[in-house]
Amino acid sequence: MGTIQIKNLSFRYAGMLTNLFDQLNLNIDESWKLGLIGRNGRGKTTFLKLLLGKYTYQGELNSSVDFNYFPQRIPDPTQLTKQVLLKIAGLDDSELWRIQVEMDKLQLTDSVLERPFETLSPGERTKALLAVMFTDDQTFQLIDEPTNHLDIEGREVVADYLKHKRGFIVVSHDRHFIDQVIDHVLSIDRAKIQLFAGNYETWAAEYQRENQSELAEKQHLQKEIGRLKATANTMERWAGHAEGQKQKSRQSDQHANIDKGFVSHKAAKVMKRSKNTLRRTEKDIEVKQSLLKNVDEVAPLKLNNIQPPQKYLLQVEGLQVQQAGTILNQPLSFDLKRGQRLILFGPNGMGKTTIVKVIMGDKELLAGGTVNKPASLRISYLSQNFEDLNGSIQNYADQFGIELNDLLNTLRKLGFERAAFNEDLKDLSMGQKRKVSLARSLCEPANLYIWDEPLNYLDVITRKQIQDLILRKQPSMLIIDHDEAFIEAVKTAPLLKIAPIDSQ
Repeated sequence: MGTIQIKNLSFRYAGMLTNLFDQLNLNIDESWKLGLIGRNGRGKTTFLKLLLGKYTYQGELNSSVDFNYFPQRIPDPTQLTKQVLLKIAGLDDSELWRIQVEMDKLQLTDSVLERPFETLSPGERTKALLAVMFTDDQTFQLIDEPTNHLDIEGREVVADYLKHKRGFIVVSHDRHFIDQVIDHVLSIDRAKIQLFAGNYETWAAEYQRENQSELAEKQHLQKEIGRLKATANTMERWAGHAEGQKQKSRQSDQHANIDKGFVSHKAAKVMKRSKNTLRRTEKDIEVKQSLLKNVDEVAPLKLNNIQPPQKYLLQVEGLQVQQAGTILNQPLSFDLKRGQRLILFGPNGMGKTTIVKVIMGDKELLAGGTVNKPASLRISYLSQNFEDLNGSIQNYADQFGIELNDLLNTLRKLGFERAAFNEDLKDLSMGQKRKVSLARSLCEPANLYIWDEPLNYLDVITRKQIQDLILRKQPSMLIIDHDEAFIEAVKTAPLLKIAPIDSQ
């Protein structure tokens, strides 16, 4: 029976003040279907990369199994998809059928094989790489966010595959998906790492119980800290007063009958006692504050939503879109009124993102129909592509004309650690990058929010924050997403289903 043994593992990136992992000890059985859960930026992907030997670490990491990582690195995305997939899989042309069998399960047509990989939609890329993963039954798979960009049917196919897989580690924030496929949970919290036997619901119930207990303890600790700080302030005043009395006794000679040496000695004793008490109190404050750091607070988010005067924000009639001269969809018509939240819905590769780009003003992708919107309409657009973020957060805020403090405050509410504020955006995790772009959209003044797969890479806590915000503020929105629970919660009208051109 294979195992992964981790002993006293410590790791941090260059420039980090504290370890991301500190003296971690863990044994993982190769038969486990292990779900890796935690807020963005806590080190889930880093943990997988450490298992792969990508980083230098302290401690020991021993394994009797061979690893394979998803998503795989694409050496040359300009090549035909067929060539890319065969190279990743280590297969020759005569074995292409093995990949095609898995593509068929994922409802990915053979036509994508003759297209350059870079021309595939994000959902098609995910399915193609998953097809390669499905052909491999010899390794222990490290699967990082397999449901991002996948439509509902694709998610069910991946879930069914993993149900019959012997052992793996998977990172996912899709509650419905991960609950179906895992039997163990490794939870990376703010100050500790915990292993549970069970599925997502098992972890969620325990996490909620622990968080409630820790929040109650936090309230008690905060009262204690407040009391200690008040005591420290008093001690500081006493010490200052005693020092003042000492100086006064030296400078004044108006009361010759007072023993100045006695007054000076007494003042010095009071000052010393006060300073000793102050040091002990400050130490107590430091200890108690350190006990707070494992609590994941979920602060309510703000939205810079401006109610528009117009009733109709979008009027779309007979819209068809194209890519490389190929029309992707049947004519689409809809009106979006103030206060409505509409969901563009359809399988991967149907042109949902292309439709959004046309609505945003890209006329080159327009194949037919019209899009009308008020000239004064202010749209906050959240693209599904954010991987190329780079530079400082300050520069990013300046680029979009939003206040840095507003952006930082929103990121803190989204669970961003302060240490990440000084990092180059290109060095952040995918979840952190998604949060930066999401926080920007929340801070922008807007009448209408157009969000393309906003939940990709976001942890379950953040997903709940976003859902609660939408329900509380009731903004006007056009959304593309595949999370069934989220869609059902936020939509205000039936789904805008995109039909393929060949279904006429």
